[in-house]
Amino acid sequence: YIYIYIYIPVSRTYLELVHKMRVLCIIIGLIWIEVSFGFVGCAIPSFRRPSVDLRKSMFSVRSSRLFDQVAPATQNIEALNEALESMSQIKNVKCKVGHSSSGFRFGLIATQNIRRGDTVISVPNDFCLTGKKARKVFSELGCINEKKYDGWTGDLGLIALLLLRERAKLDPSYDDSYVSKEDSSKKDLFREWASSLPSIAELSDCDGAHPLMWNEDDQEILQSSSTKKIYKVLDDFDEDATWWQEKIWSKNRRLFPEKDNMNQPCFTIEGFKWALAISMSRTYFVDGELKLCPIVDFANHNDFDAFEVDAGFFGTFGTTAGVQIKADKSYKPGEEVFVSYGPKSAAEYLIEHGFIPQSTKTTAVAELTFEIEESDRFFDDKLDVLEFETGGSSLEPVQSFDVVSAPGRDGQPDPALIQFVRLSELGGKDAFLLESIFRKEIWDFMASPVSENNERAVFDTILSTCASSTNEMNEISREEEDNNMIEDESMPKNQRSCAIIRNVERRAISTAEDYLTREGEALDLKEYYQERRLKDLGLDSPWDGDERNPDVGWGSRKPGDGGIDW
Repeated sequence: YIYIYIYIPVSRTYLELVHKMRVLCIIIGLIWIEVSFGFVGCAIPSFRRPSVDLRKSMFSVRSSRLFDQVAPATQNIEALNEALESMSQIKNVKCKVGHSSSGFRFGLIATQNIRRGDTVISVPNDFCLTGKKARKVFSELGCINEKKYDGWTGDLGLIALLLLRERAKLDPSYDDSYVSKEDSSKKDLFREWASSLPSIAELSDCDGAHPLMWNEDDQEILQSSSTKKIYKVLDDFDEDATWWQEKIWSKNRRLFPEKDNMNQPCFTIEGFKWALAISMSRTYFVDGELKLCPIVDFANHNDFDAFEVDAGFFGTFGTTAGVQIKADKSYKPGEEVFVSYGPKSAAEYLIEHGFIPQSTKTTAVAELTFEIEESDRFFDDKLDVLEFETGGSSLEPVQSFDVVSAPGRDGQPDPALIQFVRLSELGGKDAFLLESIFRKEIWDFMASPVSENNERAVFDTILSTCASSTNEMNEISREEEDNNMIEDESMPKNQRSCAIIRNVERRAISTAEDYLTREGEALDLKEYYQERRLKDLGLDSPWDGDERNPDVGWGSRKPGDGGIDW
């Protein structure tokens, strides 16, 4: 209050009076401070804070929050940019890491004029964290068999382990048998990069939480809100985390510390979940494999005027392979450079990256899953077809397919979906196609309608799956309720995100249902296997009875005559 009185504007008329009031307020205020905080030996216990100097805290209450959270991150970014400048192996650098102008934490900021088509940055492959590198490192450390290890989380889980190792290396005393084999010139860059990554607290923040870090209630809502199931990701995580915890980490805490140098959980279940969330949100599929690439991973997504991160060759002779960003528009110094994270569904963006871009609301995608049941009478025959006769890599008896609703599309499902479900529903009189004589051709036969009964069963199966998915969403809330929830900014962000997912996927499913319903009304007009086979053999035309045709030569006898029971 003292400072408000001192600096409040006053008119000249009351200047003298206000001046006296100011002096009086200052005197009273100083006496109050003396009495309240015990400077004259008359402390009031309920107000006294012996460990805090009020004269300092008056100015530091607001700034302490700012510097506790933002300043260290900013300092890390400055150090990271310095390390980037010293990296001669990283080429075509026309950007740096800086505060994002688009609502994200950090992003890539142009440091010079960039034209459309220019390379913004090129990072060699040996800077990237990959599953292949993880297998080599942890095999060297005696944890796994490099060629046989196959975790539930795949390459993402392996990259997460490498990330935890980089965090463990923040401790100067950390050492393992593989450190000596690494390029020491990259040490500073990787240290500053690992230090600048968002913390567990940031990934768990309600306004920007990654779904892996959501509370169980919100994850349960997301599970029922989407046809792409987050529980599968969580189950895979639990399997791998438990195995590593019990078999590897707990047995050697020198190599696998529980906390890193920043006092954050490291080689623990919580630390692994954090690292997996980072890996999911920052990896790119480039040149046939997932890669977590320092510096490039700071690039934020934009629906428009942005290329996907791609592979390329660069260097003096153009022989260095790596990851690079190219500009799809012109940038001026200080502008944020964006990339595209690629064509993904709204649920994929949310589960992998923690946000839902606008483009996924225009092009609605839902995922439908189908399975050939083991109880199927012809399960073994169908499994044999999927394993050996699909003309490429073998297929599993459980398959997921996308259904899409977008401007200009009629909702027709993926032909591969129809092909798989035709095989799944094959039975009855059509089961002869599973005989060994047709084994090399049957998968191609499934690309076209088999019989009216089979086609009807296919449509019924897909429509039933669509209805089941929609009903599961409606158990949480109806479409109108979701619309209200999306518009209500007072609702928690996680619940609003789930509402968006439900509405988007409902639209995709509804479009597919409309298409299948229309097609189901014209099943009698389709051409089925029998008609196609007769046509192939030239037996599809009616008999004309032309006895004078020398090419026929039936004489007075025609098929079906003579009362013979053929």
